[in-house]
This record gives sequence, structure tokens and C-alpha cells, in this order.
Amino acid sequence: MAPSTATHAPLPEASAEGSVPPILEINNIEVVYNKAVQVLRGLSLSVPRGQIVALLGSNGAGKSTTLKAISNLLQLQNGEMPRGDIRFDRRDTRHDTPHGLVRSGLFHVMEGRHVFEDLSIEENLIAATYALSGKRASAVDFDKVYEYFPRLHERRKGLAGYLSGGEQQMLAIGRALIAEPKLILLDEPSLGLSPVLVETIFEIIARINAEQGVSMLLVEQNASIALAVAHYGYIMETGKVVIDNTAEKLAADPDVREFYLGVGQEGTGKSFKDLKHYKRRKRWLS
Repeated sequence: MAPSTATHAPLPEASAEGSVPPILEINNIEVVYNKAVQVLRGLSLSVPRGQIVALLGSNGAGKSTTLKAISNLLQLQNGEMPRGDIRFDRRDTRHDTPHGLVRSGLFHVMEGRHVFEDLSIEENLIAATYALSGKRASAVDFDKVYEYFPRLHERRKGLAGYLSGGEQQMLAIGRALIAEPKLILLDEPSLGLSPVLVETIFEIIARINAEQGVSMLLVEQNASIALAVAHYGYIMETGKVVIDNTAEKLAADPDVREFYLGVGQEGTGKSFKDLKHYKRRKRWLS
């Protein structure tokens, strides 16, 4: 997938009162599991309306925990958020239920797809209509999903359990579209997929953003392809943001390329906590 060919949604215009508020604001949150293990340590970030924001970092950085905090799924794993606040579409979400957030326009596509394997593709999409309060499945436009994912249309009567990993990822994203989201949280959409399928999935993610105007928070370890479709990016380590900037500037930043994207000789495989020492050593050697 060529980064230069990615088409982004137009940025929202400023209102008379000022700039358009972000669709998502996370302010200084902390997350603790089992009242003992702290995973997030004062994390703050925002997702502007109509944009794709990439959240990058190695395993254990706290990326998936961030998404679970947003969608209020922490309790399922004995997690809690003792500090900070999260606002979705200007509303404090602390007391919202996960299904209430879905109905208000926030859809979480979890790592591992989690499709209903014993249901057909069509039945999986119908199940997603329950997020649409007061709207019957017969009135929902499934064609927009099949337009983005023609393979799903071809196999719509088949069981989801027989789909390939890439097709299941397509179905998971398709279910999100049926729910008419304002914001989609995408957790590792490239996980376990071949390079060709990864390109296909990310091309469709960029199209959905450009054509539907859906905001997205994208958690991904494949930093290069994530930054190719994102407008902005945050890099996490040990539960906090260590650097953030526009996706274009992050992809071009020599420290990001050397320490995170693995481009360059020295510093490859290291983390940003080594960066100050690394720069100081380069000054001594020069």
C-alpha cells in the first residue's frame, strides 16, 4: 500500500465559537488491574472528528487497555480507572454501559475479531443492528458493507467460522459500520494477516474514513502502514505517551524511524527512554 495514495476525509471546519471539539478526549487517566497492577499512568490523547489517529507501541505498552477504558470493558478483567476522565462526543462516559456507548456511536472492534462463528455472515450483520435503537434489521442498508467487502456478499449465507482470518476481520469491521458509528476503535486489525490482506484491510479503512467521515482510533504494531493512513499518531511506552505528532512527521522523524520503525543501525530495538542517553552519547562521539 503506497502511503501517498491514501485518501483522508476532509478535516472539519471551525465553528463560529471556535474549533470543532474532538470526538474523543482522554485526560490523564490511570488504569489498575486487580487493585495492584498499574497499566496506564496519566495517559492523555484526543481524536479529532473525522480523523484517523494511530496509537502505537510495543506489546505491554497499554494500547489495548486504553481502548478497553474508552469502551468501558475494564470491569470484565478486574480493571478500574481510579483517576482521569474520558469524554466521547462531549459526554463523560464514566457511568455509561458498554452497550450504551455502542448505541451512542462508539464501536470497539476488538483484537481477534470475535465474530459469531456459528452464525452466517448475514446473521452477524443482523446482530449488529441491535445497536440501532428502534430500527429494524430489514430497514438497515447492508449494501454499504458489501460494497466495501465484496467477499462478504459472495459468502453471506456461509458460517462465519469458516471464513479466513482476513475475511473475519472484514466482517468485524462490517458489523461496526452497521452500527452507524461516530467513532470506531480498531485493535490490531493486521494481526495474523498476510501482507496482501493487510494492504487490503488498510485501504478499506482509509476509504471508510474518507467516504463515511467516521473517526477512528487505530491500535497497531505495524507502525508503517498505520502511519500511512492516519492523520495523527501517539507512541506509548509503559502506560504513557512518549511522543506524538502528525503521522507524516512521525514517519519522517529520524528518532522515531531509528528507535521505533527499526530504520537505521544504532538504536534499533531500543525504546524512547534510552533516547536522551543515546543523543548524549552521539554528541560525545561527534
